[in-house]
Amino acid sequence: MISDVLCVILGGGRGRRLSPLTKERCKPAVPLAGQYRLIDVPISNCLNSMLNKIYVLTQFNSESLNKHIARTYTIDRFSGGFVEIMAAEQSSDSNDWFQGTADAVRRCLKHFDEPLIKRILILSGDQLYKFNLRDLLDFHFKKNAEITLACHPVDRSIASDFGIIGIEEDSKVVSFFEKPKDIDAITDYAVQVEGKERFLASMGIYLFEKKVLVELLSNSKKVDFGREVLPGAFAHKNTKAFLFEGYWQDIGTIRSFYDANLMLTDPLPRIDMFDEYWPFFSRARNLPPAKIQSSRIQLALISNGCIIEDATIKHSVMGLRSRVWHSTLIEDSIIMGCDYYETLDEMVANEQAGIPSLGIGRRCYIKNSIIDKNVRIGDDVKIINKDGVVEGERDGIFFKEGIAIISKNMILANGTVI
Repeated sequence: MISDVLCVILGGGRGRRLSPLTKERCKPAVPLAGQYRLIDVPISNCLNSMLNKIYVLTQFNSESLNKHIARTYTIDRFSGGFVEIMAAEQSSDSNDWFQGTADAVRRCLKHFDEPLIKRILILSGDQLYKFNLRDLLDFHFKKNAEITLACHPVDRSIASDFGIIGIEEDSKVVSFFEKPKDIDAITDYAVQVEGKERFLASMGIYLFEKKVLVELLSNSKKVDFGREVLPGAFAHKNTKAFLFEGYWQDIGTIRSFYDANLMLTDPLPRIDMFDEYWPFFSRARNLPPAKIQSSRIQLALISNGCIIEDATIKHSVMGLRSRVWHSTLIEDSIIMGCDYYETLDEMVANEQAGIPSLGIGRRCYIKNSIIDKNVRIGDDVKIINKDGVVEGERDGIFFKEGIAIISKNMILANGTVI
């Protein structure tokens, strides 16, 4: 273990771009790939990189995240490591919520004063990647850097979606452009990667010498790293850019979340979740294996505890405890599953009361959808965006970029057509 590095994972703000999935949970607690949560990605990368001193900074809708962290990550007490929540708190200095990424770290600096900690690694809680962070540390040491920014090459067509880093010789960072609209104006900062023009997008992963971070934040009221703190540091701090060329995806919007999940169903996805030497950790739930009867499964992730009866699942992700009844077709969709099973007596009682069972009923057709947890979908329901809605909301059913999103705990009666 690298004992002098503290990892700080930013839990994010209100997560409006991922709404309604963040209506009752914070971004890092959103389910991913059937049986993980987004927070499992940065924590797993840290632990696999032998970095085991980890704080997760949270403030909005953090209860489910707090429970997940407490129930999942118990570090051997003799190793000196930990994974702990650090929530926004009122103090004599401030009664406000965290105002931004830099403000969150500034207000927690007093908790980072362990003398053995020499460097602080800041990561985001809403990304998907596999990154040996030891490579970043080695680069930082070799360059004798005071700040190192991890960056990822992106095409010109999407460069305006990211903070773009400008570098000169020896990977020295000289500029930062926050989501530039005029890409032609920053063409001089394009780089050649494998013979193609690319722009260096900030990954939101920053490695600071601790004393430098304290200096930058202590006497400043700047609230955001990308827009304010880092651009002001380039001139007088040795700041380097580390190029990461593996798979990396920011999952900050419904479209990126949807695409990243369904990418994992590909025969050879761009990120390997089956690597025994680099596992993604999550809570051990002791669920039974998935039970599948007389069904057709094509390009799908089927999580533990699923019960699928005579159904067809195509290019979809089935979350924990998902239940699908006979003659139903699900394609190009994310089903987040359930937090619990209904007993047979409960199912009978609900049926008598006209309430569908947890899961997806008989003869349903679900396409291009995200079904949040604990949803009850009756028989003969169609979720197909029949009106071609691109953006909108009605009675708890949302549409974003043409994707239908059924909110957590919703009930769709028999015969509903959306």
